[in-house]
Amino acid sequence: MIDTTQTTHSAEEDARNDDLLIWVDGALVPKDEAKVSVYDSGFMLGDGMWEGLRLYDGQWAFFDEHMDRLFNSLKTVSLDPGVTPGEVRAILDQTAEANGMVSDAHCRLMITRGRKAKPFQHPSLSKWGPTIVAIVEHSKPVSNLQAKGIRLATVPQVRGLPMSQDAKLNSHSKLNCVIACLQAEQAGADEGLMLDPHGFVNTTNACNFFIVRRGEVWTSTGDYCMNGVTRAKVIEICRAEGIPVFEKNFSLYETYGADEAFLTGTFGAQTPVAEIDGKPIGTGARPVMARIQAAYKALVAEDVARQRAARR
Repeated sequence: MIDTTQTTHSAEEDARNDDLLIWVDGALVPKDEAKVSVYDSGFMLGDGMWEGLRLYDGQWAFFDEHMDRLFNSLKTVSLDPGVTPGEVRAILDQTAEANGMVSDAHCRLMITRGRKAKPFQHPSLSKWGPTIVAIVEHSKPVSNLQAKGIRLATVPQVRGLPMSQDAKLNSHSKLNCVIACLQAEQAGADEGLMLDPHGFVNTTNACNFFIVRRGEVWTSTGDYCMNGVTRAKVIEICRAEGIPVFEKNFSLYETYGADEAFLTGTFGAQTPVAEIDGKPIGTGARPVMARIQAAYKALVAEDVARQRAARR
């Protein structure tokens, strides 16, 4: 069966991914043999954190920022990973090297509370330390996505309040986002546009969300969305380039009337939005996003060069 679904994470087919080596708890194992226990707290309860990173010319872009987010999340839920950011870097480098990867590779790093003694909730039942898995795939975004764009549908599922489950935690517990994705699919769209608890436009089920109105770039306040590394870089770029940028509340009314809209994430960087709830966004011209994309590529190259120089 051919999968015709297109999302911000749609990648070109790559046969090399059939024979990957995956890091599982201290060893590289063939993809078909990469397994964790059914007693693992991540499988059983979604008790764990993950991070997505992208490999450019042998370096993990914005590695320090990704580690800041990951280790902050782990500390928030009192999960001791048993490794330092430097040791995480060694795991990722070893996995990429074993798979012959230099660029166009994407990592999903997962750290859970580990295997439990009994199939119940209490964290103290995880007695053997964390589970660490790193999946690094040959992964290049599909070529037509930049021209075609993503179709969004506003969905009933909202991002919750920080005291229920803070959206800044990049946790294994992603059911709310899965529900939003299903609601969008059932509405005939590619991904779901999620509102915050007050009804303002927030994020999608998978990425941070931006609009462009009258030359200004708007995104949500950030109170109810993932604190995306790429999101932060886009805001940084706008300020450096003299593009007015605002983190603010805004409604669907203002969103439908936007000149441009785009999503941000580690995998796709900046992905254009073609329509929302069946309404085309702007004329299809995306000059502000194109300017941001060019500056983002330069920022990645600068970070890669800095890392390479620091590791000599």
